Amino acid sequence: MKYISTRGKIEPIGFKDAVMMGLATDGGLILPESIPQIGRETLAAWAKLPYRELAFNVISLFATDIPKEDLKALIDRSYATFEHQETTPVVKKDGVYILELFHGPTFAFKDVALQLLGNLFEYLLKERGEKMNILGATSGDTGSAAIAGVRGKDNINIFILHPHLKTSPIQALQMTTVLDDNVHNVAVKGTFDDCQDIVKQLFNDLEFKKEYSLGAVNSINWARVLAQVVYYFYAWGRLPEQESVVFSVPTGNFGDIFAGYVAKRMGLPVEKLLLATNENNILTRFVAKGDYSLGEVVQTVSPSMDIQLASNLERYLYYLFNENPARVREAFAELQKSGKIVFSEAEVKRVQEEFLTCSVDEQMTLETIASFNKETGYLLDPHTAVGVRGALECAKGHPRVICLATAHPAKFGDAVEKAIGTPPPLPPALAALAGKESRCEIMEADREKVKRFVQGNA
Repeated sequence: MKYISTRGKIEPIGFKDAVMMGLATDGGLILPESIPQIGRETLAAWAKLPYRELAFNVISLFATDIPKEDLKALIDRSYATFEHQETTPVVKKDGVYILELFHGPTFAFKDVALQLLGNLFEYLLKERGEKMNILGATSGDTGSAAIAGVRGKDNINIFILHPHLKTSPIQALQMTTVLDDNVHNVAVKGTFDDCQDIVKQLFNDLEFKKEYSLGAVNSINWARVLAQVVYYFYAWGRLPEQESVVFSVPTGNFGDIFAGYVAKRMGLPVEKLLLATNENNILTRFVAKGDYSLGEVVQTVSPSMDIQLASNLERYLYYLFNENPARVREAFAELQKSGKIVFSEAEVKRVQEEFLTCSVDEQMTLETIASFNKETGYLLDPHTAVGVRGALECAKGHPRVICLATAHPAKFGDAVEKAIGTPPPLPPALAALAGKESRCEIMEADREKVKRFVQGNA
């Protein structure tokens, strides 16, 4: 399996090089040259597999340059850290299925990908005799999951940027209380988009990227998307009837829902992907009206979705534009110049054939947490509540709707307490964060300052 860039200016590379490159050197995102097609017999067999075996079957199609026994060991080690024997169990509540993705070490769906990516990095760096400085931006969950994936690992430093005072308190503590020598947290005075923009700029500084061996853990890294593809197949296999389904995905950066799109292209019978946003609804406007124009970021009770510039959308646009990298380059040049991308009527129609969409504001989010808890006894975090509300409104009546539960409700205790009147019970690992020593650098949203910080600590 070879990999290319959405912008078409790199030579095809193998999976191992794709993992290590992160962002393509032409500024694009990395994708496989072709997506494997899965027939009905294979799908039926996959539906019966335990999670780790399924992960091996899916990932081995894409990671063809890693020996199978090594890949199996990496996968087994990555998911041994999950507290639930099914890794990502599915439960049915109030007519919808909920795919619980929060049983990893940091209680968020990012663990599914970042436990694997951390082990992949360690494996590849040892193989190559190299060192890496990971640079990433987070709106909340990616940072703690990435840190948990690489803390204390040989040959790796990690630098995580998060928007100062714009994550939940527990999210911040999960990052800043990790005091391993190879972990560095930066709180940027700005938004997640500011953090993400600084990271992209530094990756596009090719001389700096090469000198400091920058590696990516954000969902710009293909391995992250690939790891997430697995749980779409797994969830489908847990249903009583293996027929077409709707997946409702709370979405900010388009990475998680793009993994579902890849699963669909592989042959998973997905009727629709329901893209659910909060007030930062640029992606809802894109699906509903073809309006992809940047606005101001609004701070909400679902902070991991407080994003305007959805970096993973570029991967989907590559397919929307019929795998034409020149059109992708043109679109993102237009975005940089005017703050928007213009789509043809035919392109908008095609998007609407593949996606449903729903925007859920803060009041609706809190109401959903409260009503769902009252009716079922099940507690949703605010991001999952956005997806569940979207499912109940936009996919009402469909017999097989799977909502992705992206975080444990205790990670967003203030929002949950606001909704139901009492704080959610804290798992022991989260309760233990209170009062711990923390370490974090607070700085302006300034690329050069961040660059100097990396240089001084690499």
